[in-house]
Amino acid sequence: MSFIQISDRVKKLAEQTMSDISPQLSDIEKTAQTNTEKVLAAFQRFHVSDVCFAGTTGYGYNDKGRETLDSLFAGIMGTESALVRTGFVNGTHAITTALFASLRPGERLLSATGLPYDTLHGVIGLTGGYKGSLKDYGVSYCQVELESGGGPDINAIVKNISAGKTCASKTGEGKTGAVLVQRSRGYSSRRAITVKEIGEICDAVHSINRNINVFVDNCYGEFTEIIEPGDVGADIMAGSFIKGPGGGLAPRGGYVAGREDLVEAAANRLTAPGIGGECGANPEGYRLYYQGLFTAPHTVAQALKTAVFCARLFELMGYKTLPKYNEFRSDIVQAVEFGTAEVLERFCKGIQAGAPVDSFVTPVPSDMPGYDYPVIMAAGTFVQGSTIELSADGPMREPYNAYIQGGLTFESGRLGVMLAASALI
Repeated sequence: MSFIQISDRVKKLAEQTMSDISPQLSDIEKTAQTNTEKVLAAFQRFHVSDVCFAGTTGYGYNDKGRETLDSLFAGIMGTESALVRTGFVNGTHAITTALFASLRPGERLLSATGLPYDTLHGVIGLTGGYKGSLKDYGVSYCQVELESGGGPDINAIVKNISAGKTCASKTGEGKTGAVLVQRSRGYSSRRAITVKEIGEICDAVHSINRNINVFVDNCYGEFTEIIEPGDVGADIMAGSFIKGPGGGLAPRGGYVAGREDLVEAAANRLTAPGIGGECGANPEGYRLYYQGLFTAPHTVAQALKTAVFCARLFELMGYKTLPKYNEFRSDIVQAVEFGTAEVLERFCKGIQAGAPVDSFVTPVPSDMPGYDYPVIMAAGTFVQGSTIELSADGPMREPYNAYIQGGLTFESGRLGVMLAASALI
């Protein structure tokens, strides 16, 4: 029995795809089992009870739900402290808060993974001339490119820090105060950085100067491996709760996690010095955040399975995929290169048509806050913009890649990808 029209050719390719990716699906399930055990143990260790789910009003003093969630998340992420807040409007907001906590005027931010994601360009001061950017506060910027294989160039990072000079044509000079590691690919063709590689960066940077903070943009990476950046020496990291950690249930929010003094500085940046993380009511309560975090290892596994399926299916259809279906993954993002704007738009329309919400809507390229070019976004999601739910977006520029992420269930994610493939037949 069939309820959704999918091309017969795509159905046949999907059968072959499922056979081909069986070993990868098994590995993903093992990772999910280990991460679920870790999360369950943390819930028990921190005595999570239904009292933690209650909402608060006003200043939010002595908010047990908020305080326990912070401790719980820190334990899971392998860090001393954490700041999980519903007031973070997106991942970029959380990342910005952590960057300002990690740097001081006159210092320099060194990106160890090339050019950061587009929405950080204005934060750093590379574009836009925005008031309140790091550049506006006297923080300069430099970047080290990745090696040809996509990994971090440890020698170049060490040399850059030791030389104490900024790169040409960037934003000024100053001693390095923080090193930025962007774990996921962003809108680029590079691969994700593994947790092992993040640890190598941390070791190299701290061997030069333990006071240099290694900051990890952890968006899209949570629970894709059995360890997190906090387990390998990252000083501070940040991300969005409507990506992996919220399990598709958290309605908003983000997090900063890391060394206690840096998380305190981030809390002071988010609210005010002396207030920090001690205030902040949430009248709606925290049940969805706890429940989402508990289910996150499983939900991330569903997204990873969907990504692997997407990669193999489109490889069989003759498209270039990044990463390939059988490559190691450290984030949930799957890129497919389409080559033309027209094909990219058709693909995104197919993804939208496979959504449970707004399936009747036609996505079109448009200008978006934080981007210097039109972007097409397909996301029929229960939580607006949630990228742990099946979604796809792409910048309208060569090579016209679609960046696919999410899938609350593998069954629905697979159907969405098959509908998108049918749109191209």
